[in-house]
Amino acid sequence: MKVLWAIPPLLFWMALPAVATDHTSPAVQPATTYPAVEVHADEKVAIAVEPYDTKEKEAIFRVDYLSHGVMPIRLIVTNQGDKPISLRDARILFQTASGDRIQAAEPEDVERLMTRKEREGKKIPLPGPLPSIKLKPKASNKEIEQDFDTFEYGALVVEPHTTRAGFLFYDVGELDHPLKGAKLHLHKLRDADGKELFYFEIPFDKYLQSRSSRMD
Repeated sequence: MKVLWAIPPLLFWMALPAVATDHTSPAVQPATTYPAVEVHADEKVAIAVEPYDTKEKEAIFRVDYLSHGVMPIRLIVTNQGDKPISLRDARILFQTASGDRIQAAEPEDVERLMTRKEREGKKIPLPGPLPSIKLKPKASNKEIEQDFDTFEYGALVVEPHTTRAGFLFYDVGELDHPLKGAKLHLHKLRDADGKELFYFEIPFDKYLQSRSSRMD
């Protein structure tokens, strides 16, 4: 009996390292299943956004972006029509509550946001003429590049009856409450004939309201 009771905890602890290091994108659902969504019925396109604004959610990444003022935003695009749509020329901007628009960050932008101390690693001073000992940095350029390779939104075309998803990263470090009153603004999406679709403005308040209701 003692052996049988010991097996489940053992399996549980064996599984923990795999979860902690499994840097993979979560399963994607149609855009219409997310709280912060805008649907263009005539154009048969639905686009949703999901901020990764908590430590728990952003644990899928190799880097703690939130601590550097960077907000990962998951973009979910569902093509409900019979023809492909193109995001090749799309502009996808974080629009603040005051109306300012922020472009998505590139890996080198995130690297610049990291403080020099974090890039070089903290130092332990030693007495006398000996040099300081450097500790390992919290995040390396390689980890940032790996995250972008794994998670960044990259679907230039969304095929008929298909959903594509990925992350965009925005520098919101200067904002006290970046999501409140903000929107994700998308324009220059095109249909199969090259015609520009009507622009999308998806309020993050929809996400905040859904999160608040889940907590109540």
